[in-house]
Amino acid sequence: MSCTALKIRLTLIIMSEEERHSILIVDDQSSNIEALKQILRSEYTVYTASSGKNAIELAEKLLPDLILLDIVMPVMDGYTVIAELKNSNTTKHIPVIFLTGLNSDDEEEKGLHLGAADYITKPFSLATVRLRVRNQIQMLIQLRTIERLSIVDQLTDMPNRRGFEKQLNSEWARAIRDKTIMSILFVDVDKFKNYNDSFGHRQGDIALQTLARVFKDTLKRPGDYSARWGGEEFIALLPNTDVNGSLEVAEHLRKNVEDVQVPCTEENALKITISVGVNTMIEGKSNSIEEFISNADAALYNAKENGRNRVSHFRQI
Repeated sequence: MSCTALKIRLTLIIMSEEERHSILIVDDQSSNIEALKQILRSEYTVYTASSGKNAIELAEKLLPDLILLDIVMPVMDGYTVIAELKNSNTTKHIPVIFLTGLNSDDEEEKGLHLGAADYITKPFSLATVRLRVRNQIQMLIQLRTIERLSIVDQLTDMPNRRGFEKQLNSEWARAIRDKTIMSILFVDVDKFKNYNDSFGHRQGDIALQTLARVFKDTLKRPGDYSARWGGEEFIALLPNTDVNGSLEVAEHLRKNVEDVQVPCTEENALKITISVGVNTMIEGKSNSIEEFISNADAALYNAKENGRNRVSHFRQI
């Protein structure tokens, strides 16, 4: 029997038109700062700095979407500032437009070589500055949209494997730095091939979408991060979660999946179950990320070998 048709929707994560982007203006001349503020503050949140040192501090703290940077400044010139910005993992992706009185081809080439996105010479046209800023912000929006879409699974609207690995790398570094623990859940839909063969791949897709909603409804703590690993496999990261906490979350997830009804007109296709493998990062032990995941996978294998629809925690031998 055919199942109820459900539309697959991929939520495009695009900057809201109401969200104001931010710009950091760096110039040692207050008259230039005021002129730029006048033309930009109606569209953007504007921050200002009058020295290179202050500019770097503000960029690290505020992470503006764009920086307008003068070159000729006392103590630290614009070339030194952009070199510092591009050398930092925190600020290296912030686009910089040089806005300077240096108008030779060699100076412009040097600025662009150092990583500037654009180069405007003084005296500048306010209309030109406005348009070039708008162009940079538009390119930034497009790049961020592409980046976000590249880490979203189109079927379930969850993060995909690439998105999860990016998040895991960040949380792994944080856990080592702060000497905290975290846990991981490796999840597999039980006998999913049989489910697909019996009810069709479209119904299999609906089952996976239903499971994605259960993940969203179950893992609600700030920092919890779940993703579709691939096929019928899902994965979740639980920062600051010990063995007991991770087992509790995993069991809650397993029970919620067992209780949910998958939308379908055929009664036998209403139910799915999952097996869950759990692994907890051992504080002070420098396991690799690959081992962290593979041990969760080993725990998942153990759960499936022992009857499925259950939770198993990896135990170090």
